[in-house]
Amino acid sequence: MADQYRRILSALSASQRVLVTTHVRPDGDALGTAAAMVLAMRRKKIDSRVLLLSHLPSKYAFVFEENQIPYTDVEKGWPADFSLDSFDTLLVVDTGTWSQLPGLKDRLATWNRPKLVVDHHLTQEEWATEKLVITEAAAAGEIAAELIEQWEVALDRQIATVLFVAIASDTGWFQFSNTRPFTHRLAASLMEAGVDTDRVYQLVYQNERPSRVALQTRAMQSMELLADNRLAILSLGKEAFAETGAGVGDTENVINVPLQIRTIEAVALLVDPPDGGPIRISLRSKGRVDVAHFAEQFGGGGHARAAGMKVATSLESAREAVIKSMLEELKAGDST
Repeated sequence: MADQYRRILSALSASQRVLVTTHVRPDGDALGTAAAMVLAMRRKKIDSRVLLLSHLPSKYAFVFEENQIPYTDVEKGWPADFSLDSFDTLLVVDTGTWSQLPGLKDRLATWNRPKLVVDHHLTQEEWATEKLVITEAAAAGEIAAELIEQWEVALDRQIATVLFVAIASDTGWFQFSNTRPFTHRLAASLMEAGVDTDRVYQLVYQNERPSRVALQTRAMQSMELLADNRLAILSLGKEAFAETGAGVGDTENVINVPLQIRTIEAVALLVDPPDGGPIRISLRSKGRVDVAHFAEQFGGGGHARAAGMKVATSLESAREAVIKSMLEELKAGDST
């Protein structure tokens, strides 16, 4: 594993300009990790820019804005003057699959330069030049923190804050089962470096728009409990987005609410994007159901307790397919 860290850092150190990107619909871990790597490269006098395949979520905008991190948003199209040839290295954080990087595979087909992946997800594809994947890490931010330490970059307040955003958001503020002792030790060191945890909490968890809360309410109103209240299904159709004025990014974390129910073992949230495209399905589990394995049946992936997938069908058809397969999964679990 030490060699993997060394190879990633060696590739970055040999670069003059690095393009950093992450998965579509980026969350706090994706954005915090990307920001941390940009700041670390800035300390090393390496130019870098972030490529966002979706809009920068307003709740995480401070991560980029306060640190003056340059980025290009290509959700509605690639700028005519944007060229991959102006970069000599690609760094992808928090994903290792093309399905999470729409529009990049074809553009990189003839781009024969280092492609680096730093990730913690189990589902991977073999296309990177160098890959650092630690599946036991609670967040990609944990891996970035170790990279930065081994690069001998000082852990200042700026870097510490974006790393804290990464790990706190991906662990549900240290509540989820992916939280490990290392996570708490890292969080302590980040606090010692000057993170204002109260301010971060308010910005991330107490900074919502009314439209987002309204959409979350619609999601909860759609909840159906099945299999003796062991399975929860949530659905959001196009009309929910139209009526609330919210976007797909506003669905973040709503899937975790049904996990509060004592009997629930698995949750599925189905979203019909207002701008078209396949049905997006998020999955959560308390541990008995391996939702990463479940998602792979539909071409998706992720972690055992948090995964996702996309299906090109109607919302109702997707819902029926997920329910049928998940009920079978729960039944199979009962017989083992």
